Amino acid sequence: MGASASRCLAARGAGPEPNAPELLLVVLSQVPPRTLLGRCRQVCQGWRDLVDSQALRLLILTRDHSATGRALLQLARPQHKALPAGPLLRAQTHRTLPIRNPCGQEGLRKCMVQHGGDDWVVEENRTTVRGAPSQTCFVTSFSWCCKKQILDLVEEALWPELLDSGRIEICVSDWWGAQHDSGCMYQLLVQLLDANQTVLDEFSAVPDPIPWWNNNVYLHVTHVFSNIKMGVCFVSFKHWGQDTEFWAGHYGAHLTNSSVIVQVCLP
Repeated sequence: MGASASRCLAARGAGPEPNAPELLLVVLSQVPPRTLLGRCRQVCQGWRDLVDSQALRLLILTRDHSATGRALLQLARPQHKALPAGPLLRAQTHRTLPIRNPCGQEGLRKCMVQHGGDDWVVEENRTTVRGAPSQTCFVTSFSWCCKKQILDLVEEALWPELLDSGRIEICVSDWWGAQHDSGCMYQLLVQLLDANQTVLDEFSAVPDPIPWWNNNVYLHVTHVFSNIKMGVCFVSFKHWGQDTEFWAGHYGAHLTNSSVIVQVCLP
């Protein structure tokens, strides 16, 4: 990285070769993000490497003394490796939190479950869900099956200063569907909790059931929490499903690719 950048600078008469990358980092840290991404990265491979580097991210964040800036500086340090260069330099950045085992690729591990009917099972998707980490899904039965996870935001390196900064949004997403010859029902409840598990905000979805002969459809449910109250520490993600015919076996809602994304709106 350093040699490539030095050659670019030496060719342009930018100064002594040994110090060129360090000097250029200081200069680039003063450049507006849009210019960094749109122009500076196009100069040569050496400049591209510097714009994308951890060192430049740290220089930019060190100058930001706001609560958001201090928290992002912690996230950007090497031990966390949480923020890639591109999103950091744009107007917003985001962090996907680990809904554990979101597609059932590990069976029912890491989930708090309540069984109904003939219990939960995991099957292969009958329709591809783009972007899912695994083409498998949780399948419900003839009475309500419930599954829940609670995410600890602080344990996921989202520091209290950042969570209370007023500059975050929490985006939740879930996919649910049916097999073609059976209808199904679905519900979702996502709650933001404080350190005492008190509910600060919540979102619920109870969409219309999927009918018979549905071509193995999957539907997408999303919600964005904004104007988040101070003190948020946890996200509780809970969903249910069952079939509409009350058949023995596993003909109920198929649930997969659940996610939670914390999005930081930079000034």
